[in-house]
Amino acid sequence: MSGNFGSVAKDYLEKAGKNEGKFTYGIDGHSFNFLTKSGYVFLVVADDAYGRAIPNAFLDKMAVEFNAKRQLKQMKDPTFQFPERQLKQMMDHATQFPEEYSKVTSVQKKVDEVKGIMTENIDKMLQRGEKLELLTDKTENLMFEADRFVRTGRTLRRQMWWQNMKMKLIMGFAALLLAVVVFLIVCFSVVKCF
Repeated sequence: MSGNFGSVAKDYLEKAGKNEGKFTYGIDGHSFNFLTKSGYVFLVVADDAYGRAIPNAFLDKMAVEFNAKRQLKQMKDPTFQFPERQLKQMMDHATQFPEEYSKVTSVQKKVDEVKGIMTENIDKMLQRGEKLELLTDKTENLMFEADRFVRTGRTLRRQMWWQNMKMKLIMGFAALLLAVVVFLIVCFSVVKCF
């Protein structure tokens, strides 16, 4: 990278360091993405083509990795830094596999794959001289599959929500049960409550 990234980053670091949260500033076709968390400021400079989801997901992952490294080494040193090699590996991974950082990119990649397959299929049908009626049938099937994909997506989202809710209810019940057991142990062994 060339240009005035250092001075721009320094200017915006001062602004971003004052408040907790995520901030994005766009300058000259690049986005400066900040995450301020627990007194630390994380910064990713990305090309605007990456959008906001991938850099923000990368910032979240970087913050988690940073805190894990700090806790592993039991360091409270505010000058602690990532090992450069690990940071480069994380950046390379985010560049090579953006679908792991953004659901939109993941879905777009799948749609592009399906689109490529369908394009190949259409070309083959036209080369074989198949009738327009057959192409219409295939298009209707594609529309049906797209509708089914949407319905399946909704169903999966609902199932995941219910699964998440069930887990929360189970955890809440377990916490309540634990509290009752602790209360009963304290009442019957240490202090006579009844």
